[in-house]
Amino acid sequence: MERSLVFVKPDGVKRGLIGEVISRFEKKGFKIIGIKMIQFTKELSDKHYEEHINKPFYPNLLKYIVSGPVVVFVVEGENCVQIIRQMMGATSPIDALPGTIRGDYANNVTENIIHGSDSVERAKKEIRLFFKDNELFV
Repeated sequence: MERSLVFVKPDGVKRGLIGEVISRFEKKGFKIIGIKMIQFTKELSDKHYEEHINKPFYPNLLKYIVSGPVVVFVVEGENCVQIIRQMMGATSPIDALPGTIRGDYANNVTENIIHGSDSVERAKKEIRLFFKDNELFV
């Protein structure tokens, strides 16, 4: 079984899409094994998005990700990392197909509703950043 870190970003929380997003993963047969609402800080953002800190878009990403609460959760299931990426859709909503989360709900490349780990290795790192072992229920 794989695990992936997923979070509903500030625009998704503000628009009331938490239940819709979680429901899609549960209907797919995945299990939510940990969930919480948090507020990103600059420090947490810098750790999570460390590969983007020196990129020109990072200041806008930082401003956005700390702008409101996010709902972060761990999803468990067979091949869940790749399947979740497909369910999320392309990062840019212009390229995201209808039926994907971003294709159905996102309006721009920064405020695009959802984050999901992009590999099994990255998922392990991200899960450790957001959850303690005793916050995950198998």
